[in-house]
Amino acid sequence: MAIAERTLALGLHIGITGPVTYPKSAKLQQVATHVPLERLLVETDCPYLAPQKYRGKRNEPAHVIYVAERIAQLRGISFDEVARATTANATALFGIEAG
Repeated sequence: MAIAERTLALGLHIGITGPVTYPKSAKLQQVATHVPLERLLVETDCPYLAPQKYRGKRNEPAHVIYVAERIAQLRGISFDEVARATTANATALFGIEAG
């Protein structure tokens, strides 16, 4: 958590990846629940670190949905809320338009 707090203090965003879905990822899950939603991103880490459902297999961008689902579950909010927030964060941070 200390690294996450220092990262946020620098004004940076925090990306959460597939390992948040692993049963023994308590520290990462804690980070996923404490990072302000407006500073959160979801990532894939392709081709590595696939979500639990695909663990041991090649990761791909389509699997990011499982990261967002797990974050929503951990935070007790809807998947749609996580999807909207992380999409808005990514589009603002990278200067892209969401389709």
